Amino acid sequence: MNVPGPKAGSLLVASVLLTDGIFNQSVVLILDSDADGALGVILNEISQTPLDAVLPDWLPVVSEPKYLFHGGPVSPNGAICLASVADPKEEPPGWRRMFERVGLLHLDTPVEIVRGAYRDLRIFAGYAGWSPGQLEEEIAEGTWHVLAATYSDVFSARPLNLWRTVLRRQPDELSYFSTWTEDPELN
Repeated sequence: MNVPGPKAGSLLVASVLLTDGIFNQSVVLILDSDADGALGVILNEISQTPLDAVLPDWLPVVSEPKYLFHGGPVSPNGAICLASVADPKEEPPGWRRMFERVGLLHLDTPVEIVRGAYRDLRIFAGYAGWSPGQLEEEIAEGTWHVLAATYSDVFSARPLNLWRTVLRRQPDELSYFSTWTEDPELN
């Protein structure tokens, strides 16, 4: 089976085989993938820490739901911001395009500059990381599905339903897993 490799802007969607307690039913947006490994953020997990407890000035500019997201188990005290520019012809200071209108925004950027310059904005505490070859092995084992990301995946108003939403829109048998339950008797 020829599986596409992960690249920046791809989604990793946890297969039903992944039951490690960390990535169960996770949807991860890959931010970088090369010979040194891969990193991304979990799009469908909300942090237990309120956003206003750590970055109160950013609360008015983040998209709904206005939460701090749990990006992954690596560097949980660090933060990564994904943002979409309001005007696609502009590249505001502190922002680097990834795909479509989605990019990374440096959190040292003054909030005054951010206000009005972005259509959507989401902040993640921590990230998910893989050493060289590790993610490719996991994909070959069937632990992850590599799928195309859409804008609405990154800034979903219903992030907790994202795993099922992404699977449901797939054109093949993969969509069947959108109805998966933990109880095998119900599958």
